[in-house]
Amino acid sequence: MQVMAVAPAASLELERVSREFSGRRVLADISLAIPPGRITCLLGESGCGKSTLLRIIAGVDRPDSGSIRMNGAEIVGPGRFVEPESRMIGFMFQDYALFPHLSVAENLAFGLRHLSRADQRRRVAEVVERIGLGHLIDRYPHSLSGGEQQRVALARALAPRPAILLMDEPFSNLDQGLRERVRRETLDTLRRMGTTAIIVTHDPQEALAVGDLIVLMRAGRIEQVGTPFEIYDRPTSPYAAEFMGPCNRLTGLWREGRIETPIGTFPARLDLPEGTLALACIRPQALSIGPDGDGISARVVAKTFIGESEQIDVMVHPLGETLRMHSHVRIPMEIGEKVSLQLNGAQIHVFANENGGVRKIPNLREMLD
Repeated sequence: MQVMAVAPAASLELERVSREFSGRRVLADISLAIPPGRITCLLGESGCGKSTLLRIIAGVDRPDSGSIRMNGAEIVGPGRFVEPESRMIGFMFQDYALFPHLSVAENLAFGLRHLSRADQRRRVAEVVERIGLGHLIDRYPHSLSGGEQQRVALARALAPRPAILLMDEPFSNLDQGLRERVRRETLDTLRRMGTTAIIVTHDPQEALAVGDLIVLMRAGRIEQVGTPFEIYDRPTSPYAAEFMGPCNRLTGLWREGRIETPIGTFPARLDLPEGTLALACIRPQALSIGPDGDGISARVVAKTFIGESEQIDVMVHPLGETLRMHSHVRIPMEIGEKVSLQLNGAQIHVFANENGGVRKIPNLREMLD
């Protein structure tokens, strides 16, 4: 099998990158190190600045301040701006942006016009074999399925051998079943080739499945950076905890290194004055229920079957809101039935009250046994 040559994986460093549009600050002092040969996900809700950051890295937009270095060489800075075509950075757009009047082969060759005809054919043949597009080579975009268009767009982005590949919501246009398959194939290709890739997504589950590193953004700033396990298991703020997955929020009183709540007392390494408020974010999977009499008294108020699991809402006196739990086994208790609530402690995150700063405990799993 022919092996496609690739450019050496590149590292990328951003220092205090900021951008404003019409007086509104879209990016605020973004400092970030992108590791070479890995997949980094820029994650956040719409309008948080992740796509703007991607465009600045690509060179199709300029920051108002800050600098960017690629493999130690400055490509953006005071008095310095390397044009997009000179950065060795590929960009794969959300809508794929294939040229409808060009065949697959012609689309793949479009970014290779600086090469001789012979080198263009050789490079196209390499990427076609690597990604498995031989049966599509003479077809036109309108005759391709969504998954096929995505693979062609990926091949076109990789054909010039970019040192870094940028991908803006690359799987959002695909149906759920196709999305998972195409995403898996794309990741396999990127990892086989050792490509440094930066992928924008608004979907936390996708980021957890895709990224070697996740950069969670909020309102133009970086909220948290970490591996999927770090950012899910050890969120540094209530926002990070809730963005990565649903949480039950309980406010409690801080006493002697613990938060006291109506459903239990949980220790945490927080520097708080005695008697102030703290916040517990409890994952639904931290809760379970059993027959009444062995735990915290509760009542089932709603049950929703969602296929692989069942979502159950319970009310605990004196809480004003229900608590939500997920169960992967069938729960025989009916709506209105009195039950006992238990906590396993594995997915409980404790924070300072949101109005008083945040300092997060590293790990509660052992401490809550």
